[in-house]
Amino acid sequence: MIADKNPWLVLAIVSAGLFLIGVDMTVLNVALPVLAHELGATTAEKLWMVNAYSLVLAGLLPGCGTLSDRVGHRRMFVAGLVVFGASSAVAAFAPTPTLLIAARAVLAIGAAMMMPATVSIIRVVFTDDQERAVAIGIWGSISAGAAALGPILGGFLLDHFWWGSVFLINVPVVLLTLILTFAKIPALPGNPERHWDAATSAVLTVALIALLYALKGVLKADIHWAEVAIAAVLGSAFFLWFLRRQRLASPLIDFTLFRNLRFSLGAAGALFASFIMIGLQFVLSQDLQLVRGFTPLEAGLFVLPIAAGAFVAGPALGAILFRVGVERMLALTLAMAAIGMVLYTFTGIHAPLLWQIVTLAVAGFGLGGIMSVSSTAIMINAPEEKAGMAGALEGISYELGGTLGVAVMGSVIASIYTRSFAPPPEAGLPASAWDSLDQTLIAASTLAGDLGARVMEAGKLAFSGGVLTTLSAAAVLTVALFTLMVLYARNKPADAAPPASHQH
Repeated sequence: MIADKNPWLVLAIVSAGLFLIGVDMTVLNVALPVLAHELGATTAEKLWMVNAYSLVLAGLLPGCGTLSDRVGHRRMFVAGLVVFGASSAVAAFAPTPTLLIAARAVLAIGAAMMMPATVSIIRVVFTDDQERAVAIGIWGSISAGAAALGPILGGFLLDHFWWGSVFLINVPVVLLTLILTFAKIPALPGNPERHWDAATSAVLTVALIALLYALKGVLKADIHWAEVAIAAVLGSAFFLWFLRRQRLASPLIDFTLFRNLRFSLGAAGALFASFIMIGLQFVLSQDLQLVRGFTPLEAGLFVLPIAAGAFVAGPALGAILFRVGVERMLALTLAMAAIGMVLYTFTGIHAPLLWQIVTLAVAGFGLGGIMSVSSTAIMINAPEEKAGMAGALEGISYELGGTLGVAVMGSVIASIYTRSFAPPPEAGLPASAWDSLDQTLIAASTLAGDLGARVMEAGKLAFSGGVLTTLSAAAVLTVALFTLMVLYARNKPADAAPPASHQH
C-alpha cells in the first residue's frame, strides 16, 4: 500500500500543513500595530495574541505525539487540519481581542495535532534511509523557513487587504491539503496498545500558561503582586503535578534523556536561539512600524536577513558538524550571533541600510546555526525507540523559547515605556496612553495643533529607549553564553558521533 505511493509527493503534502504551523508562529508580529488600532488591543492583549498560540502548542506537543501513534498518523493529520482551518476562519473575523486570543489557542490545538503526525508520516513513507534523512532535513528547513517568512507574508497581506486576511489565507490551503491527503497519503494504522495520557498534557499546558503569566506580571511597570503570587503558586503546583505524573509507566517526557549532556546542551541551545530570534523579530517589527514609519511589508522585508542567515546556516554547518564537534560548533555559532547582535545594537539605526542588513544576517546565521547544531545534538543523542519523544522535546524547546522571547522582550519594553514616557503636561492624556506607544499614537491623533506631534515624539523617544535596552540585554546575554561555551568546549574532544546503539 505504502510502496505504490510517491513519497516525495507525500512530503510536499505534509509540508503544506507544516508551513502553515510555522507561518502562524510569527505572522502576527507585523500585524500587532494594526490590531492595536483596529481592535483597541492593550499591550498585554497583543502579547497574548502571539503567545497563546506557541504556549498551547508547546503544552500539547508531547501528548499529541503519542496520540498520533495510537490513532494513526493520517487520521491525526486530517483532524489537525480541520481544527486549524475552522479556527483560522474564526480568528479572521474576531470582533474583540479576547475572541482572537481564544481562536489563536484553538489554532494551536490544530497545529499540535498536525506537527508530530507530519514527521511520523515522513518516517513511514520513506523506506530508504538516505532518502528519509534528506526528507527530514527538508522538513526541518520548511519549519524554520515558514517562521521566518511569516512577517513578510503578514506584511504583504496587510498592505493589500484587511488584518483578518493573515488568518483567512489558511483556509484554502487547508482545504487543498485535505483533498490531497485523502487522495495521496495512505491510511496508516495506529497502535491501540499505545498509552495516551490526556490529563498530563492538560496539566503541562496549565503550568506553562500560569508561569508565563507570573513572569510577565513581574516585568510590568506596575506590578500587581497578588496576581503574580497566585499565578506563580498555581503554575508551580501544576508543574510539580506534571513531574509526579512522569513516574507513571508511560511518561509523556522521559527525563532520563537529559542525563546525556549533549542532549541537554541541544535542548538549551534550541531554547536560547529561539528566544533571541523570535524575540528579535518581534522587537524590530514593532520598532520599524511604530517609530520609523515602515509599512508592515517593509518591516517584514527588513527582518528577512535574519531568516536568510538562519536558512543558510543549517546545511552549511551540518556538513562539518561531526568534524568540529557539538560543543565547539555551539561556541562558534554563539560567536557569530554575538558579533551580529552587538554590531547591530551599538551601531544603531543611524548606520547605512546595507550595514544594518549585514549585521542582522550575521546574527541570523549564528542563531540559525545554534538551532541546527542543537537539533542534531537532540536527535543523535536519543535512542531510536525514543526518537518521537526527542522530536517533541525539540519542538517544545523552540516553542517555549519563542514564547519567552516575545513575552520577556515585549514586557521589558512596555515596562520601560510606562516609566519613561513624558508627554507635555497640557496634553491631558488618558491613563491608557502610558500603556504602549500604540495607545499613545491613538490618543495623540485626537489632539489639535502641534500638541499631537509633541506627544508622538515623546512616545517614540520612550519606545526607542526600551528597544535599545532590550537589544543591549540580549546582546550581553549572547556574549556571556558564548564565553561560557568557550570555557566548556576547550576540554572537549571533536567528537559528535551518535551513541553506539545507533551504529548497528
